Amino acid sequence: MADQKIGVWLIGAWGGVSTTVAVGLNALARGLAGETALVTALPQLAKIEPIPWDRFVLGGHEIRATSYADEAGKLHRESRVFAPELLDAIGPALMECDARIRPGTLINVGRTIEALASPEAKKASRGETAVAAIERLSGDLQAFRTQNDLSNVIVVNLASTEPPPDEKVRDVDWPNLSKLLNSDGRTPVSASTLYAIAAMLAECPYINFTPSAGSNLPALEELALQQGVLHAGRDGKTGETLMKAVLAPMFAARNLHVMSWVGHNIFGNMDGKVLDDPVNKASKVRSKDQLLTDILGYKPQTLVTIEFIESMGDWKTAWDHIHFQGFLGTPMAMQFTWQGCDSLLAAPLVLDLVRLTEREWRRGKSGVMRHLASFFKSPMGADIPPEFGRQYELLLAWANEVAGKTPGAAGGSSAAV
Repeated sequence: MADQKIGVWLIGAWGGVSTTVAVGLNALARGLAGETALVTALPQLAKIEPIPWDRFVLGGHEIRATSYADEAGKLHRESRVFAPELLDAIGPALMECDARIRPGTLINVGRTIEALASPEAKKASRGETAVAAIERLSGDLQAFRTQNDLSNVIVVNLASTEPPPDEKVRDVDWPNLSKLLNSDGRTPVSASTLYAIAAMLAECPYINFTPSAGSNLPALEELALQQGVLHAGRDGKTGETLMKAVLAPMFAARNLHVMSWVGHNIFGNMDGKVLDDPVNKASKVRSKDQLLTDILGYKPQTLVTIEFIESMGDWKTAWDHIHFQGFLGTPMAMQFTWQGCDSLLAAPLVLDLVRLTEREWRRGKSGVMRHLASFFKSPMGADIPPEFGRQYELLLAWANEVAGKTPGAAGGSSAAV
């Protein structure tokens, strides 16, 4: 590890979360920020010897025309985050990152996301087939690795939420998905999955931090093992759903019957604007709503709303009302309010996931990283209920295995290379 450099390739590279990742990573690499909110800084995880922050090189795909300085400045003005002195100190480093951003693909991103695209992104995607898009995206990753002398590149999907995937791709194996990619006419495969395929063909680990399909398909799980690469996802668990994952087990353990759970979410960032489209919102609501049924063992009446309120900027608020039945059928209620800056909640988890993925790659593993379940709303490969405590124990068991204390305890990834 002493001399190696690792690439971090962000899809949706100039979005709010990606910009915060870029600011945070450059600040950490220069000793200008502390490690509050970073799980890999805890003693329980530090023992795995995660790669130092200054060994990462940042690049990415983006469909909009902007820059890290512009996006960071906007977050500072509208959402009151980032100290101006910090942005000044890392300004040149952010410009270096800007130079490594390439046009993404617009295939099946949905009308709302496509409307945000720059002329350059539209030109790159115009008339492009799915196979050609994969070749271009994969080529960008390979060039990034070669030009920066990187040992590996970890791809993280931080793009806005896509519409749900086409039924045709949900249950097919890799050979049949390949046929769909090569068939005449419009491909049914979504952009997040095209990015995942491009990453895997370039032998790069892939992390899906969004509710979009990404690699959460049987065909992609097969391809990951075939290519010997790691992957994980999906939908980062940062706020209201994190609270559900902590509180719902309490109701279950005390045998308190949850009759209904209502959650209202409002926020005003780019993700909120995209989720204002009902087609895109469907993926997010499904991801936030399923967890309760999985934990409680039954489905209470639920309502999840997500509303775009532009004046809130990157800050989000969730109000939750839990109506439950206690002893002798007595109805009771619990309410809570969660307020947080969306990008500042998500970015440290992204940095942790990159570090943890690099450590698992260093072990020579491939397949789904089930031990990362605590980071996601809809974790892939986790065969335990989505209770945060149990998911976190899975991560700690993996860390003990990596540190050599309890070999084989965590189960790690699905296969060894």
